[in-house]
Amino acid sequence: MSSPRILPAIQAPQDLRVLNFEQLNALAAEIREFLIEKVSKTGGHLGPNLGVVELTIAMHRVFDSPKDVILFDTGHQSYVHKILTGRQAGFDTLRQRGGLAGYPSRAESIHDVIENSHASGALSWADGVARGFSVQGIKNRTVVCVVGDGALTGGMAWEALNNIAANENLPLVIIVNDNERSYSPTIGGMATYLSTLRTTGGYEKFLDWGKNVLERTPVIGQPIYETLHGVKKGIKDIVAPQGMFEDLGLKYFGPVDGHSFEALENAFHHAKLFGAPVLVHVITEKGRGHAPAINDEAEKFHAVGVVDAETGIPLRKAGLSWTSVFAQELVEIGRERPDVVAITAAMLGPTGLDQFQAAFPHRTFDVGIAEQHATTSAAGMAYAGLHPVVAIYSTFLNRAFDQLLMDVALHKAGVTFVLDRAGVTGDDGPSHHGIWDLALTGVVPTLHVAAPRDGARLVETLREAVEISDAPSLIRYPKGAVCADIPAFERRDGIDVLYRGESADILLVSIGSMATISVEAASQAYREGVGVTVIDPRWVKPLPHSLVTMARRYKSIVVVEDGIKHGGIASTISELFRDEGLSVPIHSIGVPLEFIEHSKRDEIFVDLGITVQTITRSLVSWSSTLKALEIDAEVAEVRQDSN
Repeated sequence: MSSPRILPAIQAPQDLRVLNFEQLNALAAEIREFLIEKVSKTGGHLGPNLGVVELTIAMHRVFDSPKDVILFDTGHQSYVHKILTGRQAGFDTLRQRGGLAGYPSRAESIHDVIENSHASGALSWADGVARGFSVQGIKNRTVVCVVGDGALTGGMAWEALNNIAANENLPLVIIVNDNERSYSPTIGGMATYLSTLRTTGGYEKFLDWGKNVLERTPVIGQPIYETLHGVKKGIKDIVAPQGMFEDLGLKYFGPVDGHSFEALENAFHHAKLFGAPVLVHVITEKGRGHAPAINDEAEKFHAVGVVDAETGIPLRKAGLSWTSVFAQELVEIGRERPDVVAITAAMLGPTGLDQFQAAFPHRTFDVGIAEQHATTSAAGMAYAGLHPVVAIYSTFLNRAFDQLLMDVALHKAGVTFVLDRAGVTGDDGPSHHGIWDLALTGVVPTLHVAAPRDGARLVETLREAVEISDAPSLIRYPKGAVCADIPAFERRDGIDVLYRGESADILLVSIGSMATISVEAASQAYREGVGVTVIDPRWVKPLPHSLVTMARRYKSIVVVEDGIKHGGIASTISELFRDEGLSVPIHSIGVPLEFIEHSKRDEIFVDLGITVQTITRSLVSWSSTLKALEIDAEVAEVRQDSN
């Protein structure tokens, strides 16, 4: 007779504290089964959460959330935390519209704090929360910060550590979840450092051994041991590199077996009682307990779509993606141009640069989660005679804006940025939409920005971008399958004309991947008697001046874009027309100035009114308004003549 399941009875962290170690191990197995079953159906970050099951359980047994504040750096590690804080029932709707978020969410639970899930920032949050308690005289509240999955390769984390170590009285516990990889094997000195720690027994064991041997040595043994102990800093630097953390002023515990409840709880109890900043180094296995994840050497099932729960094989066949089009073409360019190099920030596979690395390993640079460094390093490479292609997600360019502005653009460096996941991305929520890039880059002097509408234009603009040597360039495209190519029937001064209705009164400017729905909306509007011409400028910064000449022939301009309207391309066109003395109504269809919650991309577009049907209705409505105004103007003119 099988034992009753434990997981259904866990509705809050305090429910964990009545369990013994045998029950905890059974619970860990149940949670892994639960995660595999649920995430295989919804998609999400499976591998990272399979690795932190014991860690999260032990953390919630030792620390008292929400009194003790638990902060997650890479928030995709929070699924187990959600399960243990009363949200098991919601996992059927994980990352679905109206369901559980894939990252911590304050709206879901008082146990969640940080909703921004860009890596390397949580230590600064931890410093701020702990100092906030200290200034107010609040005691007996520990701040716990779970970092890892590559987060310590980010420079912001080290800025925070430097400040945390300066205050010896902060009750702050830093748990480094060291699974050796973020998206792909973690790169850099910090990764090497942690790898060394994993294979080092520690200087305390060395000294214990030395004491036992030397104390048995007559006359000279004890003096030698005392001398040795007196220079233990030198010994620990040689034998156990954790000394670096202690040199910063952080007490170090570890490495700790991240799958042993006894080892974890012992370390966490000591850390909590220490009353000052403590770093607990925990070794976990990403994807633990799930063979398909373990066998995925590249990413350990970091993130999955809908997959077979047993085999891990995707159940939905995806078409050719924007990422793969870029990846294949960059390899071709690399064969032709030995000066072209590729840079990424811990995302070789997700950005498609793994193909370039396979072909040109010595011309591919993964800098870890360090977008700022990637950007400035690219400026240096350009100065040295190379043409770097920096491939990152659109949302992560936000982090490197100062470097883009002051290191790349100011110096007119020949660097090409390729932004994957631009526009509305869907499932991952507010911090991962790529809706700010057009507005942000619009204020950067010297920068050229392209928004290809299809795969053919991505190939075309990428080749045009790497030919620009005296200024930076940027190409942005969305997540997912690339649409069918949309050929232009005319290219006029760099602007592609995609559709022209008879006696057109409206000029519709389609930005990037919005071309498909723009052309369809124009076609439907034509059937309702409204003439619309659809154009694609391809390069949206600087805008072709011929756009002004073209616009003079129309009574109204409509701009459709998948970025923030405020400061976006419609705003840029409005400024251009104003400078040229062109007075024509401009209507903007885009993303409002707000944070967009997680839903499928198509669902979000419905909410925003960026669909064929809503655009068609708007075109017809604006055309009717124009005609009514014209009639009113004609009537007024007749009356004036009759007077």
